[in-house]
Amino acid sequence: MRTTGISEKVYYIGVNDRTTHKFEGMWPLPMGVSYNSYLVAGEDKAAIIDGVEVRHALSQISHIKAILGDRKPDYLIINHMEPDHSGAIKILRAEFPDITIVGNTQTLGMVKGFYGIDDINTLPVKDGDTLSLGADTTLRFALTPMVHWPETMVTYLVEEQTLFSGDAFGCFGALSGAVLDTDMDTDPYFPEMLRYYSNIVGKYGTFVQRALAKLKNLSLSTICSTHGPVWRSRIGEVVDLYDRLSRYEPLDNGVTIVYGSMYGNTEAMAEAVAEGLAEEGVRKISFLNASVTDLSYIIAEIFRHKGLVLASPTYSDGLFPPVNAVVDAIETRGIKNRITALVGSNTWAPRAAKLLGERIDENGIERVSDPISIKQSATSTDLENLRELGRTLARRLNCE
Repeated sequence: MRTTGISEKVYYIGVNDRTTHKFEGMWPLPMGVSYNSYLVAGEDKAAIIDGVEVRHALSQISHIKAILGDRKPDYLIINHMEPDHSGAIKILRAEFPDITIVGNTQTLGMVKGFYGIDDINTLPVKDGDTLSLGADTTLRFALTPMVHWPETMVTYLVEEQTLFSGDAFGCFGALSGAVLDTDMDTDPYFPEMLRYYSNIVGKYGTFVQRALAKLKNLSLSTICSTHGPVWRSRIGEVVDLYDRLSRYEPLDNGVTIVYGSMYGNTEAMAEAVAEGLAEEGVRKISFLNASVTDLSYIIAEIFRHKGLVLASPTYSDGLFPPVNAVVDAIETRGIKNRITALVGSNTWAPRAAKLLGERIDENGIERVSDPISIKQSATSTDLENLRELGRTLARRLNCE
């Protein structure tokens, strides 16, 4: 992308990645992803805020030179050390050998650990410290640990009320020409923000809440995240979404049905539950085959909906592996405030229903009844019982 002026002092110098198939080697990127980097050019000093993935380093350097000309950047401020933002550090240091790397003590330790860069030309900062780039260009730092690494922090340009938020408020999706949300249709990015948050940040809701509390008194005219659009017109929606997700508050009273099925029997059971939900008026039902649907989309839907149905056959005396992976992901993220209905099936060993009940209980998640366990294929009576399970879940959701 070309360099884009966000204000008279702030420039976008990020890049798009439309070729990487999976973020962190796990999460599909159907819309690509952007690695956002920014340049703040003060009267006296210039600072790069966050970097890009190493393969795109030359593009970032080209952007910097197009803006600064013969002037050199004085600082590289690192809000987050994950390599999609820090991978180009060694190349930037080689291109601009006098640049000072700015970060908190944990950041600087990771700079050395990842890239072998020692303490020469580094500036450690603490929570609340400021850095002047000249008249009316003051950067203030706030530590936001575990959002979503221990070294994460944010940088605030005081005079312009601009927050450089690191990964916070970011989303999957490359940028298509424009950078500011006022210049594009941002609706497609919101589902990708949900998927980004739920899969990558979702475990750290308590820490996100602490960060939001620390930032709540800041006036915000612009949020510059490291992924996705630069936010202006929709700041309120973005912050509210992060607030709700980090409190594990569902976005609606819909239901996510996650099932695994080898030969169609468990699928038929899940279908019967869906029929009962629909009969009782539930309109938002996400019906997901754990063997087919990527885990990232399943977790996003579980974060979205209040209701959750899990249906699994017994497999090697345990849960069917794709469903087991979903339960593992629920446990890892500490998902709560959901209401569940559980279905297990088996041919000879009724283990799935028992295990689903135990694991949901261990995570403190409400269920509407004991798990229903069905041997071999469901009879007409079984199917009606499953429909009633769906109706019961729907009635419980409608009471909320």
